[in-house]
Amino acid sequence: MQKEARYIHVYTGDGKGKTTAALGLTLRAVGAGWRVLFCQFLKHGEFSEIKALKKLGEQVTIRQYGSGRFTKGKPSEKEVEMARAGLSETMQDMVDGKYDLIVLDEINVAVHFGLIPLEGVISLLEKRPQDVELVLTGKWAPKEIMARADLVTEARMIKHYFSKGVRAREGIEK
Repeated sequence: MQKEARYIHVYTGDGKGKTTAALGLTLRAVGAGWRVLFCQFLKHGEFSEIKALKKLGEQVTIRQYGSGRFTKGKPSEKEVEMARAGLSETMQDMVDGKYDLIVLDEINVAVHFGLIPLEGVISLLEKRPQDVELVLTGKWAPKEIMARADLVTEARMIKHYFSKGVRAREGIEK
């Protein structure tokens, strides 16, 4: 029996919900028995989503490729090194067929700030086996990535309580 087609998703925009959407897909994939690789670029730490993913067991592999300190400006050599190593490691795992779903959380931001070359992500998209579902999140998704995706969702901020000085809250934003 032939497997169903799998696709490339992009969740981008300045609104809330991009990582949350990827986590929702991860949860569904685990429920369907899929093996999942959940990679976070730029982020580092035991955020609530990481704690929850760890509870899902061996079906989910979690990797973080960042110090969690870089937010804007020029990234350090160490940040660039971590991000590029993450892309390379993910590419190898994808080609080896280790996972059914691969989430590259905040990879669009990593490309925007020059931690990862756009050409490296395009190469990953072009080498994606047809039986791997691939999700790329983060604002500033390049048009070249969106053109190669099968699904693009833009989260648009209309109103956000951050503008009132509310900081990221555990269980909601972190």
